[in-house]
Amino acid sequence: MKRSICWLVLLLALSLSARAEDKTFSPAKPQWLPTLTPQEEAKTFVLPKGYYVELVLSDPIIKEPVVSVFDGNGRMYVAEMRSYMQDIDGTDEHAKVGRVSLHWSSRHNGVFDKHTVFIDHLLLPRMILPVADGLLVNETDSDDIWLYRDTNGDGVADKKELVYAGGPRGGNLEHQPSGLIWDRDNWLYQAVSSYRLRLKGTNVVKEPTPSNSGQWGLTQDDYGKLFFVNAGGELGPVNFQEPIVYGAFKAKDEPSLDFMAVWPLVGLADVEGGRNRFRPENNTLNHFTACCGPDIFRGDRLPLDVRGDLFFGEPVGRLIRRAKIEVQDGVTHLVNPYDHSEFMRSTDPNFRPINMVTAPDGTMYIVDMYRGIIQEGNWVKQGSYLRTIVQKFQLDKNIDHGRIWRLRHKDFKLGPQPHMLDETPAQLVKHLTAANGWWRDTAQKLIVLRNDKSVVPALTKMAISDPNPLARLDALWTLEGLDSVSPDFLRVMLADQNPQVRAAAVRVSESVYENGDRSIVPDVRAMAKDSDPNVAVQVMLTANLLKWTDSKQFAETIVSNNQSAGVQTFGQALLLPPAAAHREFSESERRILARGSVIYNQLCFACHGNNGKGMPLQGGAPGTTMAPPLAGSSTVNGVSEGIINVLLKGLSGPVGGKNYGSQMVSMQNNDNEWVADITSFVRNNFGNSSPFINASEVARVRDATKDHNAPWTLDELHAILPQSLANRSQWKVSASHHSDAARLAIDGRIQTRYDTDASQTPGMWYQIELPQATSVCGLRLDAGDSFNDYPRGYKVQLSDDGKTWGEPVASGHGSGVVTEIFFPATKGKFIRITQTGSVSGLFWSIHELRVFEPGAPVMTKAAPVSTFE
Repeated sequence: MKRSICWLVLLLALSLSARAEDKTFSPAKPQWLPTLTPQEEAKTFVLPKGYYVELVLSDPIIKEPVVSVFDGNGRMYVAEMRSYMQDIDGTDEHAKVGRVSLHWSSRHNGVFDKHTVFIDHLLLPRMILPVADGLLVNETDSDDIWLYRDTNGDGVADKKELVYAGGPRGGNLEHQPSGLIWDRDNWLYQAVSSYRLRLKGTNVVKEPTPSNSGQWGLTQDDYGKLFFVNAGGELGPVNFQEPIVYGAFKAKDEPSLDFMAVWPLVGLADVEGGRNRFRPENNTLNHFTACCGPDIFRGDRLPLDVRGDLFFGEPVGRLIRRAKIEVQDGVTHLVNPYDHSEFMRSTDPNFRPINMVTAPDGTMYIVDMYRGIIQEGNWVKQGSYLRTIVQKFQLDKNIDHGRIWRLRHKDFKLGPQPHMLDETPAQLVKHLTAANGWWRDTAQKLIVLRNDKSVVPALTKMAISDPNPLARLDALWTLEGLDSVSPDFLRVMLADQNPQVRAAAVRVSESVYENGDRSIVPDVRAMAKDSDPNVAVQVMLTANLLKWTDSKQFAETIVSNNQSAGVQTFGQALLLPPAAAHREFSESERRILARGSVIYNQLCFACHGNNGKGMPLQGGAPGTTMAPPLAGSSTVNGVSEGIINVLLKGLSGPVGGKNYGSQMVSMQNNDNEWVADITSFVRNNFGNSSPFINASEVARVRDATKDHNAPWTLDELHAILPQSLANRSQWKVSASHHSDAARLAIDGRIQTRYDTDASQTPGMWYQIELPQATSVCGLRLDAGDSFNDYPRGYKVQLSDDGKTWGEPVASGHGSGVVTEIFFPATKGKFIRITQTGSVSGLFWSIHELRVFEPGAPVMTKAAPVSTFE
């Protein structure tokens, strides 16, 4: 009791001091926020009437839990990131001390009294999924998926098999895949990754999908539609309108602007976004910034009015949002049913709900990481706003804890514990009629994995005649997983009285079609006239996915004849023409752009926007964006070293005189090709047109700046970049062809040009005489509106007298409007660019030419020391 009273007094004091001091964020005496026992923490939860939580697991049995899942016998696996942010700098974060623990109830009463370490010595395990004979596991810094099995029944894995070889990956651990669920359509999906996987016996099939924009977790509804959440982009739930395999569709007011506001009880202002993201009057988070771990509750041991609702955590706000899912005329909308409040809140600053899951017992389990820091080290660097708050409240001291809670209601008892791993396929079929969606999902998964077709007659009967539409739908998808759907059977399902079953039948027709039977196509086409907009939309999506030859015209007909909001919204999106490229790219360049596009849509768009103009900051002043625009950016389009440095080291401080809430963090953990792909993509999209960047350029810059260990400011960055010579008016220029126009290349006007007045042939040259010998390191040739007149080949030589020329300092070929040529600094008075390629009918044109000298040396720099140290 004494401790609880002291805790309440401390909270009040913190609230008052926050109001007095945090407006200026001046250093103050550090104030430690003590960790509470689970019993004390439970008293801090605020829930709707009738709801309560009970403890399932706690430290020291588990530490730093991030995911919990259940196998077919109701045993719970917990992924524990035991090396996550163990101090303010994330020291030794990649140590292999993570694990997956296993817990079960020996008395089958919901009390998890038995525990083992199923797998030890893992690198920040992030995805786990039980299958028929083991557990699929993925670790940080890898896309590999491994199957771990316990062959002797002691609760410890003793066999390990590679199921999917995705290979290594780099980057911040917050930007890596998560989730891994078995969807209703029998495919495996992950947040972040733009592909899906399917287990086919001992083989794994991989298919690309549109970018899902998720960050930490995903969930599915009863019909297999996925709901992703985006944490870092402050976007809340994303890409839930239609199954992601068909596209990342948006709709007006899908979550409304007021839905994005959050209502915490804790006011510490420990937000990565700084002042823009908390209410100055009480320091509470004002907007989603860390949405994660979603679950559409599909259990049967909580009130009926929450079944089918979307729940997800906001750990920075110490709360759980409940969202009502409302489908109106084929368009899905999310609504917060609480006015200026939340489903679950806590006054304990260490409450960090990061995952939720519908459990076998019919309730919902909440994974509470229970810790001080919830942001990874890139966002808590020295000199950052967030670091000052972490140090002020000593949030870095609260580590090595973790709790898992069970959400209960006073009117419901716990459901039974399953024994599906011990049951026959025929027994599993019966579970497809269960009221608890977890039982239906697990039964479908196990039947498909066992691939026992003896149950096909029972499944067919259930799909056609069971009175429960969810049972009919689940039986249909289970048959699809067993590859046992015939066109005649599917025609019966297309006539089902329930529109969701009819829509599912349209989706299942894709498998029949891809297996070579096209006889079902006329039946599917006829469903475009279905009275339910969800069915009509599904027909358009299926036609587009299967690339029917007339899919566009077919969609146009549906859109013109059906005025429902869903058909109009998603049909119009399908009919949008692809963005026109500003020039033709080579095959290798297209591959680079494709890889860069995936990176951008997974990671960058959340702050920089789909159009590269910056994501609007919801709740901010008009025109305020989360990050600076990339479209037309001088840093993006300037010398390649600029944008490479930003990616490698990050960027802090004002840009163009404006401060932005989302700091550009270092991406140097990614390899050189990754950096080259994303920088090349950004430099050739959003109206930008600049030379591609290759991995060797990134390697050179990485090596040159290896001792600089802090984000750049723009002033620092510009100082070390190659500098354009400012004495162009004193240059003497000449050329082998059309020499009297040579000065038009350096007149400062992009509208004018020098050109050869003849088709490009080897030996053509353009020469610059500088006022005095100068150390130069590069050239930039801009072809302007004559975008096809770039040099098909070139070499660059320097001379002291214009007569004796040294070996070329650079050679290569142009590939677009701007040709950048950089080389080791070399001193000379004369510079000659010789055209070494040939192309009939095209001149060699230079609208603007610049010569660069080396910038200032890169100085060794660590991050600034915090004022608390």
